[in-house]
Amino acid sequence: MLDQILHSTRQRIAALRPQRPQLRAAAEALPAGRSLAAALAEPGMQVIAEIKRRSPSAGAIDLSLDPGDRAQRYVAGGAAAISVLTEPEFFGGSVADLRAVRAAVDVPILRKDFLLDVVQLHEAKVNGADAVLLIVAALEEGLLAELLAAAAECGLDALVEAHNQAELTVATNCGAQLIGINNRDLRTFVTDLATAEALAPSVADTSVKVAESGVSSPAGARRMAAAGYDAILVGEALVRSSDPKALVAELRGGT
Repeated sequence: MLDQILHSTRQRIAALRPQRPQLRAAAEALPAGRSLAAALAEPGMQVIAEIKRRSPSAGAIDLSLDPGDRAQRYVAGGAAAISVLTEPEFFGGSVADLRAVRAAVDVPILRKDFLLDVVQLHEAKVNGADAVLLIVAALEEGLLAELLAAAAECGLDALVEAHNQAELTVATNCGAQLIGINNRDLRTFVTDLATAEALAPSVADTSVKVAESGVSSPAGARRMAAAGYDAILVGEALVRSSDPKALVAELRGGT
């Protein structure tokens, strides 16, 4: 599945290439984005609340989701940041969702996608993102280092995602200081909170630590807080919730 997603992503990148000079110029003309790292370093368990219509593992979640309205409800519950899935073929997202969320809230916005080229960083910036997700499983070490440098150059924070020790070593070798541990294996889609717990000692010295996937209740949030994480990234549970404002507050208060 990951290989299929990356193949689709490369086709989207090819379509973007003619716009590369314009996107770069537009991105470089914008000020630095809101700091995701600073928002997540605030006291207490912080929540990155996600906008996600569907996924390969869960199928359709909420295809009619209004991203701006949902983001406002997340922020009303205390979300420190909003993650917006922009991958279209497998997750039903788009950069239009970034623009809708940027128009609706003032907290940092993370573009969550399979980013393989600098042009996608510039695209993220001009469409309202303050930060981008870089997935070690999808990137060779040299390309990860290049994308980290490019993100910093255009004023984007970069959340670097790993889901095992080998990937975490690559992330730290590249100097990542905002690291996410994904409890969902992107190759098998098996989710286990024990993944973040097991890797916690290896990220103890990281500036900001995020546990991604698998948290759906205050009990899960407490487990991640006990393991030393500063924030959790929560998608499916919040999208399915009839009261996402209350669930965000419960996830923060449960710690």
